[in-house]
Amino acid sequence: MTKFDEATRAIRVDDTTYDVCLDDGYSMGGPLNGGYLMATVLRAVADASAHPHPVSTSAHFLRVARPGPAQVVLDQLKSGRTAAMTRARLVRDGEAFVEMLVATATLDGSADPDWSDGPSVAMPGLADCVRLPDPKAASAMNFSARMEMLFDPPTIGWLTGEPTGRPESRAYFRLAEPQDPDPFVLAMAVDALPPVVFSAGARGWAPTVELTWHLRALPAPGWLTLIGGGRLISDGWFDEEVEVWDSAGRLVAQSRQLARLGRG
Repeated sequence: MTKFDEATRAIRVDDTTYDVCLDDGYSMGGPLNGGYLMATVLRAVADASAHPHPVSTSAHFLRVARPGPAQVVLDQLKSGRTAAMTRARLVRDGEAFVEMLVATATLDGSADPDWSDGPSVAMPGLADCVRLPDPKAASAMNFSARMEMLFDPPTIGWLTGEPTGRPESRAYFRLAEPQDPDPFVLAMAVDALPPVVFSAGARGWAPTVELTWHLRALPAPGWLTLIGGGRLISDGWFDEEVEVWDSAGRLVAQSRQLARLGRG
């Protein structure tokens, strides 16, 4: 079992309850990464479902979640031949932190798409991409140590005071510990990029309020390509869309989130 598998493990208590232990290794200076939280909840949902793959997930982040023991509470809404619907809550001491609605199905990992558009933006090769600097030890940005990310250089120009002026972020992604990507890794990948508004000139913590993502195919082994962008920054809010492409050139996940403009 890899560190990620262990950190997202959900232990069945009964038909509707799973115990989890939220891992400090996925903290973002205190709060836990939303993609990591989704992956943890989805472990429980998939285990309880007749279908193993979370094809559609909509998550509302109600409160900041911090490391420690918690529970996933499930409400099975429908179980059909091709899909099941589940409402899931991540709770501690009776208080919900994340509320999710999940559709599970069974995907054929070998199926070729009937039609597919290409990436919205072309990425440079791995050798032409760069890493973010290591965070300061006191920052508690443990999340960055759990993955490897190589960025398209213009999209991290904000580090040196040269943002592109557009909401965008692009990078190659894989876990730091060798592990082939799976749907749970994809749940974290769709929320792994720095907020796209950094490249538009904004700074500060930008908390996600709602995130919806779709699993479109089971990913091939190797690096994932994350292409993030936004359409509107207005009135203290912004949107962020992410495409995830696998090493075989297939679109394997899509997401859109609504978040508060950076603060703090």
